[in-house]
Amino acid sequence: MIKKLLFIVPVFLSLTLHLWAQGSTLVMVHPTEYNLNLFTHLVSHEIIVVDDLKILGVYHAQEAYDYSRSVSFVENHPELPVTLLEVHDEIRADQLYQENQCTGIYTELFNRSDGILFMGGPDLPPAIYNEPMRLLTRMTDPYRHYFEASFIFHLLGGDQHPDFIPLLERKPEYPVYAICLGMQTMNVAAGGTLVQDIPSEVYYLQFVEEVLEQDNNKQHRNYHNNLNNDTTLFSGNFHQLKLIDPGPLVGETPKNPEPLVYSNHHQAIEKLGKGLVVIATSADGKIIEAIAHEKYPNVLGIQFHPEGVYLHDPYPRYRKKPVEELKSGKQILEENESYTFHLKFWEYFSRRFNGEDTDHKTVPVD
Repeated sequence: MIKKLLFIVPVFLSLTLHLWAQGSTLVMVHPTEYNLNLFTHLVSHEIIVVDDLKILGVYHAQEAYDYSRSVSFVENHPELPVTLLEVHDEIRADQLYQENQCTGIYTELFNRSDGILFMGGPDLPPAIYNEPMRLLTRMTDPYRHYFEASFIFHLLGGDQHPDFIPLLERKPEYPVYAICLGMQTMNVAAGGTLVQDIPSEVYYLQFVEEVLEQDNNKQHRNYHNNLNNDTTLFSGNFHQLKLIDPGPLVGETPKNPEPLVYSNHHQAIEKLGKGLVVIATSADGKIIEAIAHEKYPNVLGIQFHPEGVYLHDPYPRYRKKPVEELKSGKQILEENESYTFHLKFWEYFSRRFNGEDTDHKTVPVD
């Protein structure tokens, strides 16, 4: 029977994960009902194929999200190998990039798992990368950000504390995946900074109508939602990637060198953090879309979303603006010869998580 784990000390956590020793344990940070549902959907449809996969959802007790919905999801799906862990150890904004009260649980989770996944979400507090907050930045869940930024710092290290020995020094092949906010948090944890609003800071635009007049590849969320109260609209936007080194993403050079992806964000990486390298950008080269690590081969951050159910099923259907035909994300990707890229992404994720040889030899795309 799946259980909810509350305020578990490392000894009990070790025992719990020992019971799962025959399989592969993925730590999912911020395991909302939505995230659990979409990830288990990818597994059940064999888009992700990992041997005897177990998911350990981890979150901090002071996060703003109501995790009772996640608990209900787990209780209502006893067939799913999912367990939740609520962490109560204190996490403070002035102790993120050093040993702190969460160091023990970070270390135990790392030692007892086979990989970790950081998901999307709201704006990071600029104070944790030493910048003032701009008017278009919204801080809605600070403790989630504190917990996750410190966790990634413990995994990778960063410029804030150059002498800190990161956990990946013990297991350099350990997979660390970060999507959207997760990639931004990875960069900040490693000592980098963020563009707090793409339209105003990168393209010097002040009005929604100005953004919508730009080339589609310069739009990283769907600003038609600012002008319409229409539930049939995608919240994000489909745009092309410019691949610099596709190897860390899909293990090979894809047939389509500029695949279409789905994004939903208004912030982006500015200064890169310690050890991180750019492997993909937006079509105009102004927005970093994917990063890897120069030392740890299975660390990957992506700004786009390859995981949504609407990207892999023919339903539900949405559109970018009210006058367009309703389409599924999968249909849009298939029409632009980009769905195979997404399948290859999750296939390469599965290979890494299964501990298979993932050395890649690719020709970088200019």
